[in-house]
Amino acid sequence: MIQGNKDGLETKTGQGSIFQRPAWVVVLALTAAMAWGWAFPLIKLGFGAFGITADMTGSKMLFAGIRFAMAGLIVLSVARTGGRPMSAGKKGDWWFVLAFALMNTTLHYFFFYVGMSHSEGSRAAILNSLSTFLVVLLACACFKSDKLTTRKMVGCAVGFGGIMALNIGGADSGRFTWIGDGMIILNAICGALSNLMTRGLSRRVDVFVGTGYSLTIGGLLLIVPGLMLGGSLPQVNVLGIVCLLLLIAISAIGFALYNKLLSVNPVGRVAIYNSLIPVVGAVTSCLCLGETFHAKYALAGGLAALGIYIINKGKN
Repeated sequence: MIQGNKDGLETKTGQGSIFQRPAWVVVLALTAAMAWGWAFPLIKLGFGAFGITADMTGSKMLFAGIRFAMAGLIVLSVARTGGRPMSAGKKGDWWFVLAFALMNTTLHYFFFYVGMSHSEGSRAAILNSLSTFLVVLLACACFKSDKLTTRKMVGCAVGFGGIMALNIGGADSGRFTWIGDGMIILNAICGALSNLMTRGLSRRVDVFVGTGYSLTIGGLLLIVPGLMLGGSLPQVNVLGIVCLLLLIAISAIGFALYNKLLSVNPVGRVAIYNSLIPVVGAVTSCLCLGETFHAKYALAGGLAALGIYIINKGKN
């Protein structure tokens, strides 16, 4: 029997859901985070393989749109095969699904893909951890199940310090740019807000179905303007297709797991595991793309991870 509380969290009487068991929450949340960490080098590799340059905004939107629309269709197919209800509870709920798609996919990844093409993957991965700390703070303001504690404030302060550490040093070790870092920050804000909206999504439609609709609709809303801006995949080859298929799998698996976890657990308890994303993203970007691993990346990544550890230590 499923029950709800004032925050919209689902709880089960008797045997707990696998998505609420502490050990499985760790495993599933870390699986999603590690997968998303690999997205940073794969996107850069995909841009190069398809011949998409920094000034080809339409092509970047098309590339992102194909990724998310295909991932959404896969999630919807699995949900239908599993017999999940495919419609929202009320007609007006579809407006929320559309708003979620815009925030979680269209705007979120428009900013992300533009920022990635103007920033090193390792730098962007660490800067993107801003989303984790914003989620923790905003969840405390929005949900009674997430309490603002001294530990969380200290953890967020340490994490923000790590992000600020990215701007230590001269131009040769990376410097803040609006078209690069600024876009990644906007992406992080959209990600944080969509994390909070996931709770509302789960009250209106099955969370797996809602995730599928979000990815599909959000992807189409990237493809259409991308084509209108003259977007294309200038050159199609095996490497590009492999990168795109891997990114589609990352989105389908990552979002399905993560959104389900958010719908049945306190937001802060799940979001904190995203601290692994900047670590995985920075390391894999340097290994796969041959980027220089600056000393400040280790400092920034270490502080971000420490901030998350402080937040996660003890009960949330």
